[in-house]
Amino acid sequence: SETKNARDTRTMSQERWIYVYYQQIKNGSVIVGKWITTLMEMIVSGIERKEFFYDAHKANKAIEYIETHCFHTEGTLAPNPLKLEVWQKAFVSCIFGLVDKNGLRQFREVFLVVARKNGKSLLAAAIEKYIWEVDGGFGAKVYNVAPKLDQANIIYNNIWMMTTLDPDYQEMKEALSERDAHNKKVKDDSELPRLRQSDLFIPATNATVKKVAFNYKSSDGYNPSAVVADEVAAWSGDAGLKTYEVFKSGMGARLEPLLLSCTTSGYVNDSVYDELVKRSTRFLLGDSKEKRLLPFLYMSDDIEKWNDITELHKSNPNLGVSVSVDYLLEEIAIAEGSLSKKAEFITKYNCLKQNSSQAWLSAQVIHKAEGEPLNLEDFRGTYCVAGLDLSQTTDLTSACVVIEKNGRLNVISKFWLPAAKVEEATQRDGVPYEAYIQRGLLEESGENFVDYHDCFNWFAKLVQDYEIYPLKVGYDRYSAQYLVQEMEAYGFHMDDVYQGDNLYGVIQELEGIIKDGGVNIGDNDLLKMHLLDSSIEMNLRRGRGRLVKLRRNGHIDGTAALLDAMCVRQKYFLELGDRLRNE
Repeated sequence: SETKNARDTRTMSQERWIYVYYQQIKNGSVIVGKWITTLMEMIVSGIERKEFFYDAHKANKAIEYIETHCFHTEGTLAPNPLKLEVWQKAFVSCIFGLVDKNGLRQFREVFLVVARKNGKSLLAAAIEKYIWEVDGGFGAKVYNVAPKLDQANIIYNNIWMMTTLDPDYQEMKEALSERDAHNKKVKDDSELPRLRQSDLFIPATNATVKKVAFNYKSSDGYNPSAVVADEVAAWSGDAGLKTYEVFKSGMGARLEPLLLSCTTSGYVNDSVYDELVKRSTRFLLGDSKEKRLLPFLYMSDDIEKWNDITELHKSNPNLGVSVSVDYLLEEIAIAEGSLSKKAEFITKYNCLKQNSSQAWLSAQVIHKAEGEPLNLEDFRGTYCVAGLDLSQTTDLTSACVVIEKNGRLNVISKFWLPAAKVEEATQRDGVPYEAYIQRGLLEESGENFVDYHDCFNWFAKLVQDYEIYPLKVGYDRYSAQYLVQEMEAYGFHMDDVYQGDNLYGVIQELEGIIKDGGVNIGDNDLLKMHLLDSSIEMNLRRGRGRLVKLRRNGHIDGTAALLDAMCVRQKYFLELGDRLRNE
C-alpha cells in the first residue's frame, strides 16, 4: 500500500495537467466555449514556441498542496479535503507552472469568469492560502479586496477555516500544548499561523492575509504579493476601477505578483469587469501586446441556447460536481416563466452580462481586408456609397466611400484632426498621427476645431476630379446640420443613420463579408486601428449589439463611418445594386 501511494504521488507530480485538459477539449470529452478553447490553444502553442515554459514540478507542487492542506468549509463535503477537477488543475498549473525565461511566473493578472456554484471562491481561497504559507516567500502580503468588508470577509474566513482544519496546524497546536503541559519555559510557535484582530499572520515568515474594502485614496502604501478581487462584476464603476488600478500598480516591487479576479457575470455597467472582458477578448483574439494577462472565460457561446444543458457546460465546468443538472433544470423552469428570472439566469449561469462588450474582429480577420494601396484613379467613373462620422469637433472625424469592383468592396477612408490637437492626440493615443498626415490618410483641419467644410471638399473632389459618384451618403443623425445641408445643396443624397443596436444587422453583414475576404481597405493602417478598437456591446433582452470602443482612449470613428456606408448600401441595394456593382 505504501509503495502504491508513493507511486501515485510520483505520477501526480509528473502529470502535465495543461496538456490533459487540452486533450480533453480537443477530443470532445469536455465541453468548453470558444474563449477557453482559444486560450488553451494559445497556451500550448506558446509553450511549443518557447514564449514561456511549463514547469510541471511548480504546477503540481501547488496542486498537491491544495489537495492536502485545503478543505471544504461548508456543505455536505465539509470538512473533507479539496479534490480539484481537471479544469481546476489546469487553471492552477497555468498560474504557477507557466514561467518565463528567468523561471518566474509568466502570468501576473488572472481573470476567472465562471457561473455561480462552480467553486470559484473556494478555489481562490486555496490559491491564497498556498501563496501565504508557501509560495509568497518572506514578507508575503496577501489582500482580499471587495466593495465592503463583509464581502472581502468571505474568502478571508475560508482561508482561516481551511487553516484550522489543516492537520499540520493541528499537529503544531498539539505539540505546543504538550510543551506547556511539561512546563517548558521556551516554546517556538513562530511557524504557527494565527488569527489576529486585523489579519492572518505567520511570525516565522512575516506573511499576512488582510481583508480590505474600497478606499483607493489610502491604498497607495500597499505592496501586495497577491490580491484576490472577488466578484468584480459587482464593483461600481469609477471606485472599482481606481481600486483595481491602485492594487495593480502597487505590485511593481514584487518579483512574482498575482492579481486574481474571480467573478460571475453581473449588472454594473462601465465597471472593471467590462474593462477586463474587453482586454481579455482582445488578448484571446491575438490582437493585444499584453504578455501577463491570463483570462479564463467560462461563458456560453450561443444566447439562443441559454436553457440547453450542453451549452451550459461551457459556463459551468463543475456541472455534475458542485452544481447538479437537476438544480439547473429547476432554475431553467423558473426562468422560462419570467423575463426577469430569465435575465438573471443568463447573467449568473450562462455568464453573459445583460449589456456586455467583447472585442469584435480579430487581427487575422482584418488582415484578410488588407492589401496594396488604393489609388483613386483606379476607381474613376464608378458608383459607390459613402459614410460620414463627424465625432466631436475637437477630435477625429472620418469619412469613407465603399466602391464595389472586381468582386470586392473597396473602402477608401479619410480622417481629419484639428491642427493644434495633433501633438496632444499623438501623446494621448500613442498613435503617430504625423506619419498618417504624410501618407495622406489624415489631414489637419481647422486650428482647434475640425472645419467640416473640408469633409465636403473631399466628397466634391471625388466627383469633380475622379468621377467617383456616391449615390447615397449615410451619416450619424447627430451630425452638424450645416454640413448635411451643404452636401444636399451640392446634390448628394443624404440619409441619417441611427448608431444604436438597429445597426446590428449591418454589423453582422459586414463581419461576414470581411471574413469571406470580400472587403479591401488597402494599406490604411489608421482604419485598421479603428477596426481593432471596435467592440460590440450586446443587449441580451433585444438580442442585438451596438458599436462601442474597446478601450477608453481608443477610436472607432473610421468603423462608424464604414458602418454608415454599409447601412445605406444595404437599405438601398434593391434600388441601386445594378449601378453599385460597376460591371
